[in-house]
Amino acid sequence: MKSLHFSPPLLLLLAALTLQGCAVLQPPAQFYQLEQGAPELPQDDKGPALLLGPLKLADYLLRENLVQRELDDSLSLSQQTRWAGSLQDDVGQLLLRQLAGQLDTSRVALYPDRVGFASQVQVVLNISRLDSGAQQPAVLEAQWRLLDSAGVSRGSRVVRLQATHGGTVIEQIRAQSQLLQQLAGELSRAIKAMPVAEAAPARKPVVSAPVRRPESKPPALPVQPARQMEVFRF
Repeated sequence: MKSLHFSPPLLLLLAALTLQGCAVLQPPAQFYQLEQGAPELPQDDKGPALLLGPLKLADYLLRENLVQRELDDSLSLSQQTRWAGSLQDDVGQLLLRQLAGQLDTSRVALYPDRVGFASQVQVVLNISRLDSGAQQPAVLEAQWRLLDSAGVSRGSRVVRLQATHGGTVIEQIRAQSQLLQQLAGELSRAIKAMPVAEAAPARKPVVSAPVRRPESKPPALPVQPARQMEVFRF
């Protein structure tokens, strides 16, 4: 049986074709967003002025690729599934819309966008876990603090929520979105049970009146002694 011999240029061509074929076979990346649900719009707008934030997500969630939790509780990054934008922004907008509908208020703001906004309730939220896996349930772990208009703490809580799913990526994201909506429901109930005071009006900068200085007078001219006049007699 004769052995086949290839020249170096032919070997390079075959390697290039092989790499090109692998690139063609690799599936394209898929992008996902959290499901916002169908939050109700404020009707009578009788709820408190609400400031959501600072909102902090765990560092391992601040990445483009979707995080998957394995059976041994380790974490891996999916190469084909990615978030379409910032996950932290999506979480903030989902919670803000849910809270606006459940509290019946359109006076809402997401930290740090609070210029000219006087809040009656502020929610400081830290999400330490939000993930799932093909064979792992969706889990949300968070801690919140409620502050009144004076910045005094009016309550805090640590929560852990869990939901099952079918295993596909879209079902995992749907389960995570539902957990965030449940979190908004618990937050709204805690805010409704909280005594809400009137929002303190935004302070205007104090402008001091200009100090009037006494008008300066021109310096007095020195008094010259009167000259003696000589009298001539004829």
